[in-house]
Amino acid sequence: MLRKFYYGDYGESKNGAADISTSGEQKKEWPLWEVFIRSRQGLDHKHAGSLHAADARMAVENARDVYTRRMEGVSIWVVESKYIHASNPDEAAEFYDPANDKAYRHPTFYDLPDELKHM
Repeated sequence: MLRKFYYGDYGESKNGAADISTSGEQKKEWPLWEVFIRSRQGLDHKHAGSLHAADARMAVENARDVYTRRMEGVSIWVVESKYIHASNPDEAAEFYDPANDKAYRHPTFYDLPDELKHM
């Protein structure tokens, strides 16, 4: 039997519709993607949310449909969640502790002219 495959390896039933039934072989779940959108006013991409998609192209298209419905985005980035690595919030104290030893990074040691209002 020849099977046609679509996103996520879902086959086609006899009537031509996608067969997404769970009977038979185990269906593979689509990976989770994180979506970042750059707005018209901004210069940086901001995390907009997450979605499941079979591949990067599908993730970009779904992100466009879900997160930029009102034409607010000019650029979309998608990253498969398994490739994002983050620091552990429970270890924040010791992780950021070395920054406390670098007081020269804070502007408290500099004399600023009075003309600078928003520093």
